[in-house]
Amino acid sequence: FYTVPHSLCLSLQHTLITLALYCSEVHPPTTTRRLSTITLKRGTLSVIMSRNARLRSRRPQSLHGPSPVTTFGPKACMLQNPHTVMHIQDPASQRLTWNKPPKSVLVIKKIRDASLLQPFKELCMFLTEMKDLIVYVEKKVLEDPAISDDENFGAITKKFCTFRDDLDDISNRVDFIICLGGDGTLLYASSLFQESVPPVMAFHLGSLGFLTPFKFDTYQSQVTQIIEGNAAIVLRSRLKVRVLKENCEKKARVDDNCIILTNGDVESSRRAVQYQVLNEVVVDRGPSSYLSNVDLFLDGHLITTVQGDGVIVSTPTGSTAYAVAAGASMIHPNVPAIMITPICPHSLSFRPIVVPAGVELKIMLSREARNTAWVSFDGRKRQEICHGDSITITTSCFPVPSICFRDPVNDWFESLAQCLHWNVRKKQNYLSSEDEEF
Repeated sequence: FYTVPHSLCLSLQHTLITLALYCSEVHPPTTTRRLSTITLKRGTLSVIMSRNARLRSRRPQSLHGPSPVTTFGPKACMLQNPHTVMHIQDPASQRLTWNKPPKSVLVIKKIRDASLLQPFKELCMFLTEMKDLIVYVEKKVLEDPAISDDENFGAITKKFCTFRDDLDDISNRVDFIICLGGDGTLLYASSLFQESVPPVMAFHLGSLGFLTPFKFDTYQSQVTQIIEGNAAIVLRSRLKVRVLKENCEKKARVDDNCIILTNGDVESSRRAVQYQVLNEVVVDRGPSSYLSNVDLFLDGHLITTVQGDGVIVSTPTGSTAYAVAAGASMIHPNVPAIMITPICPHSLSFRPIVVPAGVELKIMLSREARNTAWVSFDGRKRQEICHGDSITITTSCFPVPSICFRDPVNDWFESLAQCLHWNVRKKQNYLSSEDEEF
Protein backbone atom coordinates (compact mmCIF):
# COMPACT_ATOMS: atom_id res chain seq x y z
CA PHE A 1 0.00 0.00 0.00
CA TYR A 2 1.09 3.54 -0.67
CA THR A 3 -0.48 6.98 -0.16
CA VAL A 4 -1.12 9.51 -2.93
CA PRO A 5 -2.75 12.95 -2.84
CA HIS A 6 -6.52 13.19 -3.21
CA SER A 7 -6.29 15.17 -6.48
CA LEU A 8 -4.15 12.45 -8.01
CA CYS A 9 -6.69 9.85 -6.91
CA LEU A 10 -9.46 11.65 -8.77
CA SER A 11 -7.30 11.79 -11.87
CA LEU A 12 -6.52 8.08 -11.55
CA GLN A 13 -10.23 7.34 -11.07
CA HIS A 14 -11.06 9.14 -14.31
CA THR A 15 -8.31 7.26 -16.12
CA LEU A 16 -9.56 3.87 -14.91
CA ILE A 17 -13.15 4.63 -15.93
CA THR A 18 -11.99 5.79 -19.35
CA LEU A 19 -9.94 2.60 -19.72
CA ALA A 20 -12.94 0.46 -18.84
CA LEU A 21 -15.14 2.24 -21.35
CA TYR A 22 -12.43 1.91 -23.99
CA CYS A 23 -12.17 -1.83 -23.42
CA SER A 24 -15.93 -2.24 -23.70
CA GLU A 25 -15.93 -0.41 -27.05
CA VAL A 26 -12.87 -1.96 -28.65
CA HIS A 27 -13.38 -5.63 -27.77
CA PRO A 28 -16.42 -7.54 -29.02
CA PRO A 29 -19.02 -8.77 -26.54
CA THR A 30 -17.96 -12.40 -26.87
CA THR A 31 -14.46 -11.77 -25.54
CA THR A 32 -13.46 -11.50 -21.92
CA ARG A 33 -10.86 -9.23 -20.40
CA ARG A 34 -8.79 -9.74 -17.26
CA LEU A 35 -8.54 -6.45 -15.37
CA SER A 36 -6.22 -6.07 -12.41
CA THR A 37 -7.25 -5.10 -8.87
CA ILE A 38 -5.91 -1.74 -7.70
CA THR A 39 -6.22 -0.67 -4.06
CA LEU A 40 -5.25 2.75 -2.67
CA LYS A 41 -5.13 3.62 1.05
CA ARG A 42 -5.97 6.74 3.16
CA GLY A 43 -8.26 9.18 1.45
CA THR A 44 -7.84 7.34 -1.79
CA LEU A 45 -10.20 5.30 -3.87
CA SER A 46 -10.42 1.51 -4.03
CA VAL A 47 -11.26 0.31 -7.51
CA ILE A 48 -11.88 -3.39 -7.94
CA MET A 49 -12.64 -4.81 -11.35
CA SER A 50 -13.92 -8.39 -11.46
CA ARG A 51 -11.91 -10.88 -13.49
CA ASN A 52 -13.20 -12.70 -16.55
CA ALA A 53 -16.37 -10.55 -16.63
CA ARG A 54 -18.37 -10.87 -19.83
CA LEU A 55 -18.95 -7.46 -21.36
CA ARG A 56 -22.40 -6.33 -22.30
CA SER A 57 -23.13 -5.90 -25.98
CA ARG A 58 -23.19 -2.29 -27.12
CA ARG A 59 -25.58 -0.80 -29.64
CA PRO A 60 -23.89 -1.03 -33.07
CA GLN A 61 -25.69 1.92 -34.65
CA SER A 62 -26.73 5.48 -33.92
CA LEU A 63 -30.28 6.49 -33.16
CA HIS A 64 -29.82 9.48 -35.43
CA GLY A 65 -29.56 7.30 -38.53
CA PRO A 66 -26.77 7.08 -41.09
CA SER A 67 -25.13 10.24 -42.36
CA PRO A 68 -26.48 10.78 -45.88
CA VAL A 69 -24.09 10.93 -48.78
CA THR A 70 -23.36 14.44 -50.03
CA THR A 71 -22.49 13.49 -53.62
CA PHE A 72 -25.38 13.13 -56.01
CA GLY A 73 -24.69 11.38 -59.28
CA PRO A 74 -21.42 11.78 -61.19
CA LYS A 75 -20.88 15.54 -60.77
CA ALA A 76 -23.21 17.09 -58.19
CA CYS A 77 -22.47 17.52 -54.50
CA MET A 78 -23.52 19.61 -51.56
CA LEU A 79 -21.73 22.88 -51.00
CA GLN A 80 -19.89 22.40 -47.71
CA ASN A 81 -20.37 24.93 -44.95
CA PRO A 82 -17.08 25.40 -43.03
CA HIS A 83 -18.96 26.63 -39.97
CA THR A 84 -21.12 23.54 -39.60
CA VAL A 85 -20.61 21.18 -36.67
CA MET A 86 -22.98 18.33 -37.52
CA HIS A 87 -22.75 15.98 -40.47
CA ILE A 88 -26.09 17.30 -41.72
CA GLN A 89 -26.00 21.04 -42.30
CA ASP A 90 -28.68 23.48 -41.28
CA PRO A 91 -31.53 23.25 -43.85
CA ALA A 92 -31.14 26.89 -44.81
CA SER A 93 -27.46 26.36 -45.72
CA GLN A 94 -27.88 23.30 -47.95
CA ARG A 95 -26.85 24.49 -51.40
CA LEU A 96 -26.19 22.68 -54.67
CA THR A 97 -22.83 22.93 -56.40
CA TRP A 98 -21.08 21.09 -59.24
CA ASN A 99 -17.64 19.52 -59.28
CA LYS A 100 -17.75 19.82 -63.07
CA PRO A 101 -20.32 21.45 -65.35
CA PRO A 102 -23.27 19.08 -65.95
CA LYS A 103 -23.37 17.48 -69.39
CA SER A 104 -26.37 15.12 -69.19
CA VAL A 105 -29.94 15.30 -67.92
CA LEU A 106 -32.72 12.77 -67.47
CA VAL A 107 -36.18 14.04 -68.43
CA ILE A 108 -39.05 12.10 -66.85
CA LYS A 109 -42.49 12.70 -68.30
CA LYS A 110 -45.80 11.38 -67.08
CA ILE A 111 -46.92 8.67 -69.48
CA ARG A 112 -50.16 9.00 -71.47
CA ASP A 113 -50.75 12.64 -70.58
CA ALA A 114 -51.49 14.73 -73.67
CA SER A 115 -51.19 17.99 -71.75
CA LEU A 116 -47.47 17.35 -71.21
CA LEU A 117 -46.53 16.84 -74.86
CA GLN A 118 -45.89 20.49 -75.65
CA PRO A 119 -43.93 21.26 -72.43
CA PHE A 120 -41.88 18.09 -72.98
CA LYS A 121 -40.97 19.08 -76.53
CA GLU A 122 -40.12 22.66 -75.57
CA LEU A 123 -37.92 21.55 -72.70
CA CYS A 124 -36.05 18.92 -74.73
CA MET A 125 -35.37 21.37 -77.56
CA PHE A 126 -34.08 23.92 -75.06
CA LEU A 127 -31.79 21.38 -73.36
CA THR A 128 -30.32 19.98 -76.58
CA GLU A 129 -30.06 23.09 -78.76
CA MET A 130 -29.60 25.93 -76.26
CA LYS A 131 -27.73 24.16 -73.45
CA ASP A 132 -25.99 21.43 -75.51
CA LEU A 133 -26.87 18.73 -72.98
CA ILE A 134 -27.20 14.99 -73.53
CA VAL A 135 -30.86 14.17 -72.86
CA TYR A 136 -31.86 10.76 -71.49
CA VAL A 137 -35.48 9.73 -72.05
CA GLU A 138 -37.24 6.48 -71.24
CA LYS A 139 -37.86 4.44 -74.39
CA LYS A 140 -41.60 4.04 -73.81
CA VAL A 141 -42.00 7.83 -73.71
CA LEU A 142 -40.76 8.12 -77.30
CA GLU A 143 -43.09 5.30 -78.38
CA ASP A 144 -46.05 7.61 -77.87
CA PRO A 145 -47.56 8.19 -81.36
CA ALA A 146 -47.93 11.89 -80.63
CA ILE A 147 -44.13 12.06 -80.34
CA SER A 148 -42.97 9.41 -82.81
CA ASP A 149 -45.24 10.77 -85.60
CA ASP A 150 -44.06 14.35 -85.18
CA GLU A 151 -41.62 14.92 -88.07
CA ASN A 152 -40.44 18.30 -86.79
CA PHE A 153 -39.55 16.82 -83.42
CA GLY A 154 -38.02 13.69 -84.96
CA ALA A 155 -34.66 15.35 -85.57
CA ILE A 156 -34.42 16.17 -81.87
CA THR A 157 -35.32 12.67 -80.71
CA LYS A 158 -32.44 11.19 -82.72
CA LYS A 159 -30.06 12.96 -80.33
CA PHE A 160 -31.68 11.39 -77.27
CA CYS A 161 -30.22 8.52 -75.27
CA THR A 162 -32.93 6.03 -74.37
CA PHE A 163 -33.16 3.45 -71.60
CA ARG A 164 -35.61 0.86 -70.29
CA ASP A 165 -36.76 0.60 -66.71
CA ASP A 166 -35.37 -2.38 -64.74
CA LEU A 167 -33.03 -3.27 -67.62
CA ASP A 168 -30.56 -0.41 -68.18
CA ASP A 169 -28.39 1.14 -65.48
CA ILE A 170 -28.05 4.90 -65.90
CA SER A 171 -26.90 5.71 -62.36
CA ASN A 172 -23.44 6.93 -63.50
CA ARG A 173 -24.57 8.62 -66.70
CA VAL A 174 -27.07 11.25 -65.52
CA ASP A 175 -25.94 14.50 -63.90
CA PHE A 176 -29.38 15.79 -62.88
CA ILE A 177 -33.07 14.99 -63.36
CA ILE A 178 -36.03 17.07 -64.55
CA CYS A 179 -39.55 15.77 -63.79
CA LEU A 180 -42.64 16.87 -65.71
CA GLY A 181 -45.87 15.85 -64.01
CA GLY A 182 -47.07 15.32 -60.46
CA ASP A 183 -45.59 13.82 -57.31
CA GLY A 184 -45.59 10.37 -58.93
CA THR A 185 -42.85 11.41 -61.34
CA LEU A 186 -40.54 12.20 -58.42
CA LEU A 187 -41.33 8.84 -56.81
CA TYR A 188 -40.60 7.12 -60.11
CA ALA A 189 -37.30 8.98 -60.45
CA SER A 190 -36.32 7.77 -56.98
CA SER A 191 -37.05 4.15 -57.91
CA LEU A 192 -34.62 4.32 -60.85
CA PHE A 193 -31.63 4.89 -58.56
CA GLN A 194 -30.88 2.34 -55.85
CA GLU A 195 -27.82 4.21 -54.60
CA SER A 196 -26.71 7.81 -55.21
CA VAL A 197 -29.46 9.93 -56.76
CA PRO A 198 -28.71 12.96 -58.99
CA PRO A 199 -30.35 16.28 -58.06
CA VAL A 200 -34.04 16.39 -59.01
CA MET A 201 -35.84 19.44 -60.38
CA ALA A 202 -39.61 18.83 -60.40
CA PHE A 203 -42.09 20.96 -62.36
CA HIS A 204 -45.69 21.14 -61.21
CA LEU A 205 -47.68 19.81 -64.18
CA GLY A 206 -49.83 17.27 -62.34
CA SER A 207 -52.81 17.34 -60.00
CA LEU A 208 -51.51 17.84 -56.44
CA GLY A 209 -47.87 18.87 -56.78
CA PHE A 210 -46.80 18.75 -53.14
CA LEU A 211 -43.27 17.65 -54.12
CA THR A 212 -43.05 19.70 -57.33
CA PRO A 213 -42.38 23.35 -56.44
CA PHE A 214 -41.42 24.75 -59.88
CA LYS A 215 -43.79 26.38 -62.37
CA PHE A 216 -43.15 25.69 -66.03
CA ASP A 217 -43.82 29.26 -67.21
CA THR A 218 -40.23 30.39 -66.53
CA TYR A 219 -38.45 27.05 -67.06
CA GLN A 220 -35.59 28.49 -69.14
CA SER A 221 -34.29 30.85 -66.45
CA GLN A 222 -34.86 28.28 -63.71
CA VAL A 223 -33.03 25.48 -65.52
CA THR A 224 -30.18 27.87 -66.34
CA GLN A 225 -29.91 28.76 -62.67
CA ILE A 226 -29.66 25.08 -61.73
CA ILE A 227 -26.97 24.40 -64.34
CA GLU A 228 -24.95 27.27 -62.90
CA GLY A 229 -25.20 25.60 -59.48
CA ASN A 230 -27.13 28.33 -57.71
CA ALA A 231 -29.96 26.59 -55.86
CA ALA A 232 -31.03 25.30 -52.47
CA ILE A 233 -31.70 21.59 -51.95
CA VAL A 234 -33.52 19.48 -49.42
CA LEU A 235 -32.31 15.95 -48.70
CA ARG A 236 -35.38 13.73 -48.67
CA SER A 237 -34.45 10.60 -46.72
CA ARG A 238 -35.39 7.19 -48.10
CA LEU A 239 -36.05 3.82 -46.50
CA LYS A 240 -33.87 0.83 -47.28
CA VAL A 241 -36.26 -2.11 -47.33
CA ARG A 242 -35.21 -5.76 -47.46
CA VAL A 243 -37.87 -8.38 -48.11
CA LEU A 244 -36.85 -11.90 -47.14
CA LYS A 245 -39.14 -14.60 -48.51
CA GLU A 246 -39.29 -18.16 -47.27
CA ASN A 247 -39.77 -20.42 -50.28
CA CYS A 248 -40.90 -23.91 -49.30
CA GLU A 249 -40.89 -26.52 -52.05
CA LYS A 250 -41.72 -30.18 -51.71
CA LYS A 251 -39.15 -32.69 -52.91
CA ALA A 252 -40.54 -35.19 -55.36
CA ARG A 253 -40.04 -38.89 -54.63
CA VAL A 254 -40.62 -41.95 -56.79
CA ASP A 255 -42.42 -45.08 -55.61
CA ASP A 256 -41.82 -48.70 -56.66
CA ASN A 257 -43.97 -48.31 -59.79
CA CYS A 258 -41.87 -45.32 -61.00
CA ILE A 259 -44.73 -42.92 -60.19
CA ILE A 260 -43.62 -39.45 -59.07
CA LEU A 261 -45.14 -38.41 -55.76
CA THR A 262 -45.22 -34.79 -54.53
CA ASN A 263 -45.86 -35.33 -50.81
CA GLY A 264 -42.23 -35.78 -49.96
CA ASP A 265 -39.91 -33.81 -47.72
CA VAL A 266 -40.01 -30.02 -47.77
CA GLU A 267 -37.00 -28.02 -48.95
CA SER A 268 -36.68 -24.49 -47.64
CA SER A 269 -34.88 -21.69 -49.45
CA ARG A 270 -34.75 -17.94 -48.91
CA ARG A 271 -34.89 -15.14 -51.45
CA ALA A 272 -34.06 -11.53 -50.58
CA VAL A 273 -35.03 -8.41 -52.53
CA GLN A 274 -34.06 -4.84 -51.63
CA TYR A 275 -35.83 -1.57 -52.40
CA GLN A 276 -35.24 2.15 -51.87
CA VAL A 277 -38.48 3.84 -50.79
CA LEU A 278 -39.12 7.59 -50.75
CA ASN A 279 -42.65 7.80 -49.34
CA GLU A 280 -43.79 4.73 -47.45
CA VAL A 281 -43.97 0.98 -47.01
CA VAL A 282 -47.58 -0.18 -46.66
CA VAL A 283 -48.50 -3.57 -45.20
CA ASP A 284 -52.22 -4.33 -45.48
CA ARG A 285 -54.66 -7.25 -45.35
CA GLY A 286 -55.10 -7.38 -49.14
CA PRO A 287 -58.31 -8.97 -50.46
CA SER A 288 -59.00 -10.86 -47.22
CA SER A 289 -61.89 -9.85 -44.99
CA TYR A 290 -59.96 -10.80 -41.82
CA LEU A 291 -57.94 -8.39 -39.73
CA SER A 292 -54.31 -7.93 -40.64
CA ASN A 293 -52.26 -9.47 -37.83
CA VAL A 294 -48.55 -8.61 -38.02
CA ASP A 295 -45.79 -8.36 -35.42
CA LEU A 296 -43.66 -5.21 -35.32
CA PHE A 297 -40.08 -5.46 -34.03
CA LEU A 298 -37.74 -2.58 -33.22
CA ASP A 299 -34.03 -3.44 -33.02
CA GLY A 300 -34.94 -7.08 -32.49
CA HIS A 301 -37.51 -6.49 -29.74
CA LEU A 302 -41.23 -7.07 -30.24
CA ILE A 303 -42.92 -3.74 -29.52
CA THR A 304 -46.49 -4.45 -30.62
CA THR A 305 -48.81 -6.51 -32.79
CA VAL A 306 -50.80 -4.60 -35.37
CA GLN A 307 -54.41 -5.77 -35.64
CA GLY A 308 -56.38 -3.78 -38.16
CA ASP A 309 -56.31 -3.01 -41.87
CA GLY A 310 -52.51 -2.67 -41.83
CA VAL A 311 -49.60 -0.40 -40.96
CA ILE A 312 -47.70 2.38 -42.74
CA VAL A 313 -43.96 2.91 -42.23
CA SER A 314 -43.08 6.25 -43.81
CA THR A 315 -40.34 8.82 -44.19
CA PRO A 316 -40.88 12.49 -43.28
CA THR A 317 -41.55 13.08 -46.99
CA GLY A 318 -44.21 10.36 -46.88
CA SER A 319 -45.81 11.85 -43.77
CA THR A 320 -47.89 14.15 -46.01
CA ALA A 321 -49.06 11.26 -48.22
CA TYR A 322 -50.92 8.09 -47.12
CA ALA A 323 -49.82 8.56 -43.50
CA VAL A 324 -51.53 11.91 -43.01
CA ALA A 325 -54.75 10.43 -44.40
CA ALA A 326 -54.49 7.73 -41.72
CA GLY A 327 -54.15 10.31 -38.93
CA ALA A 328 -50.39 10.84 -38.66
CA SER A 329 -48.61 14.12 -38.05
CA MET A 330 -46.82 15.99 -40.81
CA ILE A 331 -43.02 16.11 -40.43
CA HIS A 332 -40.58 18.36 -42.27
CA PRO A 333 -38.25 16.43 -44.64
CA ASN A 334 -35.14 17.58 -42.75
CA VAL A 335 -36.25 15.87 -39.52
CA PRO A 336 -34.44 12.51 -39.18
CA ALA A 337 -37.23 10.12 -38.23
CA ILE A 338 -39.35 7.14 -39.22
CA MET A 339 -43.12 7.19 -38.76
CA ILE A 340 -45.26 4.18 -37.81
CA THR A 341 -48.94 4.69 -38.52
CA PRO A 342 -51.64 2.02 -38.09
CA ILE A 343 -54.41 1.76 -40.67
CA CYS A 344 -57.83 1.50 -38.97
CA PRO A 345 -56.49 -0.33 -35.90
CA HIS A 346 -58.97 -2.35 -33.84
CA SER A 347 -57.85 -0.50 -30.73
CA LEU A 348 -58.76 2.92 -29.36
CA SER A 349 -55.27 3.47 -27.92
CA PHE A 350 -53.10 2.67 -30.96
CA ARG A 351 -51.83 6.08 -32.04
CA PRO A 352 -49.20 6.91 -34.71
CA ILE A 353 -45.66 7.17 -33.34
CA VAL A 354 -42.35 8.62 -34.49
CA VAL A 355 -39.11 6.69 -33.87
CA PRO A 356 -35.47 7.73 -34.40
CA ALA A 357 -34.10 7.37 -37.90
CA GLY A 358 -31.38 4.97 -36.80
CA VAL A 359 -33.59 2.11 -35.61
CA GLU A 360 -34.19 -1.12 -37.51
CA LEU A 361 -37.81 -2.19 -37.93
CA LYS A 362 -38.96 -5.67 -38.85
CA ILE A 363 -42.48 -6.72 -39.81
CA MET A 364 -43.61 -10.36 -39.84
CA LEU A 365 -46.91 -12.21 -39.87
CA SER A 366 -48.05 -13.23 -36.40
CA ARG A 367 -48.44 -16.89 -35.61
CA GLU A 368 -52.13 -16.27 -34.95
CA ALA A 369 -52.68 -14.55 -38.31
CA ARG A 370 -55.65 -16.01 -40.16
CA ASN A 371 -54.52 -14.79 -43.56
CA THR A 372 -51.50 -13.50 -45.41
CA ALA A 373 -50.58 -9.83 -45.80
CA TRP A 374 -49.64 -7.69 -48.77
CA VAL A 375 -46.88 -5.08 -49.03
CA SER A 376 -46.21 -2.26 -51.48
CA PHE A 377 -43.38 0.27 -51.82
CA ASP A 378 -44.37 3.79 -52.85
CA GLY A 379 -47.49 2.20 -54.31
CA ARG A 380 -45.50 -0.17 -56.56
CA LYS A 381 -44.05 -3.72 -56.53
CA ARG A 382 -47.06 -5.05 -54.59
CA GLN A 383 -46.51 -8.61 -53.35
CA GLU A 384 -47.86 -11.13 -50.86
CA ILE A 385 -46.25 -11.78 -47.47
CA CYS A 386 -46.66 -15.27 -46.01
CA HIS A 387 -45.67 -16.96 -42.76
CA GLY A 388 -41.89 -16.99 -42.40
CA ASP A 389 -41.38 -13.92 -44.59
CA SER A 390 -39.96 -10.75 -43.10
CA ILE A 391 -39.68 -7.06 -44.04
CA THR A 392 -36.68 -5.19 -42.61
CA ILE A 393 -36.76 -1.39 -42.77
CA THR A 394 -33.95 1.07 -41.99
CA THR A 395 -33.05 4.59 -43.05
CA SER A 396 -31.06 4.65 -46.27
CA CYS A 397 -27.85 6.66 -46.59
CA PHE A 398 -28.85 7.61 -50.16
CA PRO A 399 -31.40 10.46 -49.95
CA VAL A 400 -33.11 12.19 -52.85
CA PRO A 401 -31.63 15.71 -53.29
CA SER A 402 -34.70 17.69 -54.25
CA ILE A 403 -34.01 21.16 -55.66
CA CYS A 404 -35.98 23.90 -53.92
CA PHE A 405 -37.77 26.82 -55.50
CA ARG A 406 -36.84 29.09 -52.59
CA ASP A 407 -35.57 27.10 -49.58
CA PRO A 408 -36.59 23.92 -47.71
CA VAL A 409 -38.65 25.68 -45.06
CA ASN A 410 -40.62 28.11 -47.22
CA ASP A 411 -41.26 25.52 -49.93
CA TRP A 412 -42.69 23.05 -47.40
CA PHE A 413 -45.08 25.52 -45.79
CA GLU A 414 -46.08 26.79 -49.21
CA SER A 415 -47.02 23.24 -50.20
CA LEU A 416 -48.98 22.76 -46.97
CA ALA A 417 -50.98 25.89 -47.66
CA GLN A 418 -51.51 25.53 -51.41
CA CYS A 419 -51.94 21.74 -51.75
CA LEU A 420 -53.40 20.59 -48.43
CA HIS A 421 -54.99 23.92 -47.34
CA TRP A 422 -53.40 23.51 -43.93
CA ASN A 423 -55.18 25.51 -41.19
CA VAL A 424 -57.49 27.27 -43.63
CA ARG A 425 -60.25 28.99 -41.68
CA LYS A 426 -62.27 32.13 -41.92
CA LYS A 427 -60.70 34.66 -39.57
CA GLN A 428 -62.56 35.82 -36.51
CA ASN A 429 -63.86 39.38 -36.69
CA TYR A 430 -62.29 42.15 -34.64
CA LEU A 431 -64.10 42.86 -31.36
CA SER A 432 -64.61 46.58 -30.82
CA SER A 433 -64.85 48.27 -27.45
CA GLU A 434 -68.62 48.68 -27.84
CA ASP A 435 -69.04 44.94 -28.44
CA GLU A 436 -67.02 44.12 -25.32
CA GLU A 437 -69.69 45.74 -23.17
CA PHE A 438 -72.15 43.08 -24.23
